Order: sequence, then C-alpha cells, then structure tokens
Amino acid sequence: MNVHREAEVHEHDRGLSYDLPLLARRRMVRLLAGVSLVPLVGCTSEEETSASSSPSSASPSSASPSSASSPVQCETIPEETEGPFPGDGSNGVNVLRESGVVRSDITKSFGDSAGGTAEGVPLTITLTVVDAASGCGTPKKGAAVYIWQCDREGRYSLYNDGVTDENYLRGVQEADDQGQVTFKSIFPGCYPGRWPHVHFEVYGSLADATAARSITNTSQLALPKDVSDRVYATDGYSESVRNLSELSLESDMVFSDGYEQQLAAVTGSVERGYTATLAVPV
Repeated sequence: MNVHREAEVHEHDRGLSYDLPLLARRRMVRLLAGVSLVPLVGCTSEEETSASSSPSSASPSSASPSSASSPVQCETIPEETEGPFPGDGSNGVNVLRESGVVRSDITKSFGDSAGGTAEGVPLTITLTVVDAASGCGTPKKGAAVYIWQCDREGRYSLYNDGVTDENYLRGVQEADDQGQVTFKSIFPGCYPGRWPHVHFEVYGSLADATAARSITNTSQLALPKDVSDRVYATDGYSESVRNLSELSLESDMVFSDGYEQQLAAVTGSVERGYTATLAVPV
C-alpha cells in the first residue's frame, strides 16, 4: 500500500470517520491546576515558539492555580479514529505485544524487524495525562500511552510499501508521577488528505497497553502550520510542501470540527530540533 495514493488513504480514513461518530468538541482551557504538570521549554525568539492563539493554548504559567471558588474548565480529550495503520491488532499486525515496544526513543525499529531508522528533523513529544474529572488537577500516574506516526516520506511502518518490515515510530511509555510520557521521534511528513499529526492511545496501565486491551482514549495530536512550514523546507520533506499547501486544520477530516485541545505547543528550531507538548485529559 502506498500512502501517497490519495484515494486509498483518504477513503480509508473517511470511512472510519463517517462510521465512528466523533465526540462533540467544545472549547477547553488547557490550564492545569498544578503548573508543574506541563513542562515549560524556554525560547529565545518568536521563530522558535509556536502555539494556538486560542485560550486553550495559554501557558500554564500564565494562570493562577485553580481553587474551589473558580474551578478550571476541563474536558476529556476528543475521541478520534485510529486510522488504518494502528498496529494494535485492530487492523492486522500487533506491535504492542512485541518485546521492545516499551521505549522512549521510537526513531529506530526493534526486535526482528529490518532495523531501520526514521530520518528527519528531531521532535520530542511530551504528553501529560491528567484526570478530567478532577479538573485536570490530578496526574494519571501509571497510565500508559501508545503513540504512532508516519515517517518523513508519509509512510507508516508495518503497513506501507518499503517499510512493512520496519516498526519504527511506534512505542509505549508509562506515565510518571506527573502523568507525563516523553518520546524521542522525528517530525512527521504530510501525506495527501491529512494535516501533520501524531496518533495516540491511552491505557489504564502498562499491562493493558502491552496486552493490547482496554483502551480508554484514542486521539490525535496536531502540529502547528508555521513550524511545519519551516520543517518541510528542509531536505527529505519535499512532498510535504505540496501536500500541506492543499490543506488547513479547518478542512482536515479529523480536526475540522475543532482542534483547540489537540494543537500542540511547539518550541525549538530546525537546527536543534523541536519539542511538542500537550495536556491529555482522560
């Protein structure tokens, strides 16, 4: 399967999004009760920082902690389609039960795969899993997150031509005391019909994740356009330039009904790599 053939990928995603109604999205303030829950990465210039201008992307440090008299607004992360390439056993292969899938660095394949490495601009992804019922004030320590994404060429390991023997850009992490999981990855390419994104599933525990059972939440992280434009101007991302020019967050089949809770805050530069952070209320 070639992910660059728009009809195949587009129809597969579209069918799932039509068949599986998405949860209604309302605007959320991405402020956490404890300002330490989301890591703050310093920046030195406007070029190195990107975030949505909506209230949902306000830095936690810019708001006072919640109190009983003024509770923080908090809603569960929107539910999304897992798409055709999850690798969790729901559509063919299951990487979650393979030894080695629990890891922070997902740039390389592991196990009996071909042993390839995904090339591209470095991207560190930090997700902070919090309890929505607590007003986003309680970290979900011990929860597990499985993430997967396409490579620089827009291909998904295990599924697409040329990388069916690879399992890079897939991995599982257990949330720490702050509810955080961090993955070392590369900036994904933009393939026809989809905005630059990263898929993730949340599980109640690491045992559930590695047994591929009891998913609690399935969603996607969106990447900002200005950062994507800078990354796609570098070597290896040439096809992404054209693909991104034909899309917008408002027209994307997944994010078109609202993306405030899913648009990551991104800091860094092409030379040093980027860091994307997102709060994930569950």
